[in-house]
Amino acid sequence: MALSAVTPAARRTLSRTVVRPSWLVVGAATLAVAAGSALDASLPAAVVYAPFALSVVVLGLPHGAVDHLVPGRLGSGVTVRSMLWVGVVYAVLMGLYAGEWFLVPTASFVFFIALTWFHWGQGDVYALLAFDDAGHLPTTAERGLVLVVRGGLPMLAPLVAFPDQYRAVALGVVSLFGADAVALAPVFSPTGRLAAGGGLLALSIFAVVLGGLRVRAGAPQEPWLVDAGEVALLWAFFAVVSPILAVGLYFCLWHALRHVARLLLSTDVAARALAAGDVLAALGRFARDAAPLTAASLAVFVLLAIAVPNTPGDRAGYLGLYLVGIAVLTLPHVAVVTWMDLRQGVWSAPGTR
Repeated sequence: MALSAVTPAARRTLSRTVVRPSWLVVGAATLAVAAGSALDASLPAAVVYAPFALSVVVLGLPHGAVDHLVPGRLGSGVTVRSMLWVGVVYAVLMGLYAGEWFLVPTASFVFFIALTWFHWGQGDVYALLAFDDAGHLPTTAERGLVLVVRGGLPMLAPLVAFPDQYRAVALGVVSLFGADAVALAPVFSPTGRLAAGGGLLALSIFAVVLGGLRVRAGAPQEPWLVDAGEVALLWAFFAVVSPILAVGLYFCLWHALRHVARLLLSTDVAARALAAGDVLAALGRFARDAAPLTAASLAVFVLLAIAVPNTPGDRAGYLGLYLVGIAVLTLPHVAVVTWMDLRQGVWSAPGTR
């Protein structure tokens, strides 16, 4: 479904069932930590890691498990050929990236951060345009700026606020391949963190101000307020909530949930259900479509567990293994989503869609 084809009724359903619940979760976690509750660093490790564990079957891994159906749904219909093309893309990109992890693990980790930055940013750009009809983002350049800011928040804000935990995650990933994180030391230095955080904060303010100028020129105000409010909320969230818990919650209940909503809009049956307010019917259809390849994707993690030189022996090691598996699956997923962006006019001016 093109951006312009999303109905007001579907937008209202998505606002009620996708957007606002994610605000509540992120806001509640932020306020709980700020108030000094149990969601601080003393929270049991099992709870901190729980969102990542649940993401294997709830939203996280499944949100990319219908990629094989996407070209057909946005084209002339799902066919064996359309699914095979996606299968080829997945096989080639996964194979290449998996091999790179064994050859240059530290560089592969950096690439994963950059890839996730781009992908989570593009997801928020689509959501602003499709769910909120963001008229304050009329040009490709302005949408690109939002991508940089939105994708950068979960990648850079935890680096600024929790450098030791961020470094531990990086080490947990690359150590599976017998490497260390010494090459990343400049990033974790005070100067590196100041540059990263200061640069992202400046871009965040610039993006909000630029959107405000569009509103003064006649663009609708409410979508801009949503955009600005989400930027402020995410800054607070990633600045105070420990990164493993924060990124796990964001992955499942912000990024993946919004992408699932996008997928629902790509099918006529699910889109009609959303327009009618029947979100359970739409989600049930998605769950059925995603189940087979979600189960098949687990083989990636099994193969990695067998192949990595250093077998994980604790939670940090298993998180590292999970992140490598997600990275390998993410590269072809981003290729599919980027194709969706082009197909659906995410980067086109309103008059050219």
